[in-house]
Amino acid sequence: MKGKTGLTILAIVAAVILILVIVSISSCNGLIDSQENVESMKSNVQVDLQRRADLIPNLVSTVKAYAQHEEEIFTAIADARAAMMSAGTVAEMNDASQQMDSAISRLLAISEAYPELKSNENFIALQDELSGTENEIKRSRTKYNEAAQAFNSKIRRFPGVIFAGIMGMEKVDYFEASAGSLDVPVVDFGD
Repeated sequence: MKGKTGLTILAIVAAVILILVIVSISSCNGLIDSQENVESMKSNVQVDLQRRADLIPNLVSTVKAYAQHEEEIFTAIADARAAMMSAGTVAEMNDASQQMDSAISRLLAISEAYPELKSNENFIALQDELSGTENEIKRSRTKYNEAAQAFNSKIRRFPGVIFAGIMGMEKVDYFEASAGSLDVPVVDFGD
């Protein structure tokens, strides 16, 4: 009888240990998969930002042909592009993207003063391509933020919080809206 009880206790202990090992491995692998998904989505955002940065020189060249004295805007775009190319973290990408958004807006506003530029086929095609790229950036950022939210939740819940601490995993940043994007635009139809 004592032998059977001892074997039963040993079997129960072994089963509990086996379950804990399986849960631990599963949790660690889930965290790693989630972290890799975040990195993959971040890479997709970087690819889209790179595509936008690659379009800018063509757009600038087209605008320069019509608006040669707008050097301040061209410098702002070059600075924004350099910041975007060197951005590594989500915060740096956010800042560089906001800087680029501002510079592009100013560049596109120039076209209002140059009717020939507004009707230039290259300029129109580049604007359309830039618009499509902006939509891709938005989709990539949304997917990244969804992956970041899933990862951040996993590392804050039990048992993920334990394994994330052991593995040195930390919360990841989200992409945020540009400064001023929540401001309501002023529309003036004149009197």
